[in-house]
Amino acid sequence: MDDLLRWRGEFPVLDSTVYMISHSLGAMPRKTKECLQEYADLWATRSIRAWEEGWWDMAVTVGDLVGKIIGAGTGEVVMHPNVSICQSVITSCFEWTGRRNKIVCENLNFPSNLYVYFALERLGARVVAVQSDDGITVPLEKLLDAIDEETLLVSVSHVIFRSSFIQDLKAITEKAHSVGALVVADIYQSAGTVPLNVKEIGLDFATGGSVKWLCGGPGAAYLYVKRELWPTLEPRVTGWMANRNPFAFTAGPNEYADDIFRFLNGTSNVPGMYAAKSGYEIVYDVGVEKIREKSIRQTERLIALADEAGFKVNSPREIAQRGGTVVIDVPHGKAVTTELLRRDFLVDFRPDAGIRIAPHFYTKDEELDLTLSEIKNILETRAYEKHAPASAEIGAD
Repeated sequence: MDDLLRWRGEFPVLDSTVYMISHSLGAMPRKTKECLQEYADLWATRSIRAWEEGWWDMAVTVGDLVGKIIGAGTGEVVMHPNVSICQSVITSCFEWTGRRNKIVCENLNFPSNLYVYFALERLGARVVAVQSDDGITVPLEKLLDAIDEETLLVSVSHVIFRSSFIQDLKAITEKAHSVGALVVADIYQSAGTVPLNVKEIGLDFATGGSVKWLCGGPGAAYLYVKRELWPTLEPRVTGWMANRNPFAFTAGPNEYADDIFRFLNGTSNVPGMYAAKSGYEIVYDVGVEKIREKSIRQTERLIALADEAGFKVNSPREIAQRGGTVVIDVPHGKAVTTELLRRDFLVDFRPDAGIRIAPHFYTKDEELDLTLSEIKNILETRAYEKHAPASAEIGAD
């Protein structure tokens, strides 16, 4: 018996698809429609009064729902539209012209984060992107060796998006702190499927979004900042919501709020936060420990099925090193993925990786077998050919 399947009824798309894409876009909860209707009704009936009746504080009250999942305290998480903004807020807190101006990251970090970091080279930053030896994992010792007394910020993904490799955030944070550096973790691919506690790890910053395992949809990212750091940080990426008295509309330099609001900027994405709430609530009620237990069992099954079919697996085989996704490399992977989507098997493809398959707490065991069976059928019948460029070479993608 799979007790977590009782939640399937909360996700309408599961009635018509084999949903294996929660690593990219989590299924929408049924209640999300009601939440968005609530937003529309408030706008229609309460109008400007809605701001003081809850909208203004939502960046923190909704952030608290995420905080309960990642181990943050009340009032320590604030909402933003996306992670790129969160990363920009963090990096704008620092000067990059001194001797301590290094950013240490991994080359398998999500590209949007890397774009933010490399842009800082124009301001004097030095970016050290630690290379992967196999395209799947990041050598811990090589990463730790790159962190030294000239490092200002270490930025790593908890779970690598391309391969589902889990990094040792505790060891990375301890090394960074030992040389006076700060750490930001991108927990986009772990929050909601891999248990973590930002306080126990000792993270200075953590950021992620709602699109994936949290089933909260786009437009609702979150930023955790260690409370002890608040008085020392004044982001240059700022705005009126970060002011200690925003409705005084004072001109001149920003007088930052004393709380987590100091890490906001312009007006928040209110409808995005309404859309995100129900996913957070469900994930918290289900429990990430239970989600992880099921995820381990189902990803082990996916790897076994891939091995049986003779497909290459581009994800770690050790349970402790693998997140919620299994990446399977097959010939014509991109075209096969297109055909899977046409057949209502929802997965995605990443270059130099393969087909990413991600069961979640609402996934039936038989759907794992169905997915691998469908991939084999597409390859055996050459159904992928209608989606492949005429010049494509076997295995090129």
